[in-house]
Amino acid sequence: MLVTGGTGFLGCYVTSKLTARGVRNLFVPRSAEYDLVQPGVARQLLVDTKPHLVIHLAARVGGIGANRAHPADFFYDNLMMSTQLFHEAWRAGVQKFTAVGTICAYPKFTPVPFREEDLWNGYPEETNAPYGLAKKMLLVQSTAYREQYGFNSIFLLPVNLYGPGDKIDPESAHVIPALIRKFADAKEAGQDHVVAWGDGSPTREFLYVEDAAEAIILATERYNSSEPVNIGSSFEISIRELTELIGELMAFRGEIVWDTTKPNGQPRRKLDTSRALKAFGFQAKTPFREGLKRTIDWYLAQRSSGELL
Repeated sequence: MLVTGGTGFLGCYVTSKLTARGVRNLFVPRSAEYDLVQPGVARQLLVDTKPHLVIHLAARVGGIGANRAHPADFFYDNLMMSTQLFHEAWRAGVQKFTAVGTICAYPKFTPVPFREEDLWNGYPEETNAPYGLAKKMLLVQSTAYREQYGFNSIFLLPVNLYGPGDKIDPESAHVIPALIRKFADAKEAGQDHVVAWGDGSPTREFLYVEDAAEAIILATERYNSSEPVNIGSSFEISIRELTELIGELMAFRGEIVWDTTKPNGQPRRKLDTSRALKAFGFQAKTPFREGLKRTIDWYLAQRSSGELL
């Protein structure tokens, strides 16, 4: 079995669960050895590993700031690594390909809760549209290759993930790790306020990373259709409430200042997760407050040890 991105945030949880399930001959390529963006590399990877199954997690990811600064890179890198790997997996006779997309593929003003049927009813939110559309092409490819070649592949749409091990770099981190670091920095510096982007009104749904890994494995084991499937928790929270909760859990006593010159991103995000439950029995288990506390505790432990300075 081949798991791209298997050393990343989500990938570490997926590979750990696969190992616990007794999966042998698990190959996790390193980007330094197999840069999947480059022509011919995906073919060589499949020749070298000869997998019967591929779980494709590798992606170039980041928050609003990173997507705004590098839209072309996010589009090109994600499109090229995914399209080439998928095609070469079919050519190599891989039995099944699990493609992991992104909630950023949904239209900006998708009716809430997001249903898979609404995926094509508009253009994605502008700040991450290049990334979202590049990943969305995996759904097109899955459908086309199933129709023409009978190739078995699935396409999953995970909501925003969080948990221990997430990327903390302020230039590329998503909202939860970025806020955790902001509060930690402010406390350490004795500052009386923290600046947050936007006005706090957008809502988001978050899924604990370990739950997401379980969903991907269940889908790989049990689901065999190119119809897309949402992977989420069905829990919605505003960015303002999220920020205040992180401040509370981190015992920050200062003020939260909202920088309304910065973008809000998509107005609302909440998924209809009924298809995942019906198709392969997935339902999120980790309560949000509990998962958030685990994430904060992990970060503070890493920070105190000097590993994140």
